[in-house]
Amino acid sequence: MESPDPWLQHSQSVNDKPLLEDLRLFCAVLKQRSLAATARELGVSNAYVSKRLGLLEQSLRARLLHRTTRQVVATEHGDIVRAWAERILEDVDQMSAEVSQVALAPAGRLRICSSHGFGRRHLAPALSDFAAHHAGVEIQLELLDRPVDLLDEGYQLDIRVGAVHEPHLIARRLAPNYRVLCAAPAYLARRGAPARLSDLTEHDCIVIRERDQDFGRWALAGPEGLQYIKVHGRMSSNNGEIVRAWGLAGHGIMLRSLWDIAAPLARGELVRVLPQYAQAADIWAACPSRLSSSAKVRACVEFLQQRLAREPWASSAPDGDGKTD
Repeated sequence: MESPDPWLQHSQSVNDKPLLEDLRLFCAVLKQRSLAATARELGVSNAYVSKRLGLLEQSLRARLLHRTTRQVVATEHGDIVRAWAERILEDVDQMSAEVSQVALAPAGRLRICSSHGFGRRHLAPALSDFAAHHAGVEIQLELLDRPVDLLDEGYQLDIRVGAVHEPHLIARRLAPNYRVLCAAPAYLARRGAPARLSDLTEHDCIVIRERDQDFGRWALAGPEGLQYIKVHGRMSSNNGEIVRAWGLAGHGIMLRSLWDIAAPLARGELVRVLPQYAQAADIWAACPSRLSSSAKVRACVEFLQQRLAREPWASSAPDGDGKTD
């Protein structure tokens, strides 16, 4: 008796595995929250969409969707499948691009936002060099000292000082950085240096409202772990360059990033106080979609990562693990 074809046996053992296109269809349905809307978008019939979803559920032996008269939502199993499907489809797309050796050249308009101080001092010069290397990219940089909703406001990239907390954004760390307490020698000669963190309440502190900080409440990591101290002073501003100038003029103690005050520290124009305390404030790139989905965003982020890593203040900052896309 002729032995069974081993390839046929293998095919029969795997024919119940989900198809990539069914996973794409499933993700599209969850995005649209409607079978009918998905069918219209793909140019197929409602029956086709329903059949393919049924086959996907059959292959996984699990119910993936709750269907109501108004919309469809993922079941607990559906949420698991969606997370894996997005990862699998992303990997497949990247594989296809590498195998075919097709790489889109960075081109088109790139809308970027950042804070005023870092944007003017470090980001703008870096983007000038980036533009010289990528003539097809039109750069639009806006400096805003306020929280930004990238999706609603149409930005493709946000360069931030401080952590990215929004779960829907993709973040890549560009360079290490941290904030330190410092003051001008004239202020310390007049008022003395604080010996303990609690001593800051007796000092003039120059307070700033920044995008990732509470006004007048400093979070500092030190020997006892993370601590919070409420500070106050006669002078405050929402502009970092003004606060820096006031600190240099001897008006009080300030909490500033190394990227901003590394040079005056080196020249002795500022002196660190309570050097055992610091605040993590790495430089991050945040975008609403994976870098692989946009050649211009990916090229810009990679360029900035290489450029900022060479800055003296970045090399002096303590390194740590970064959340990546």
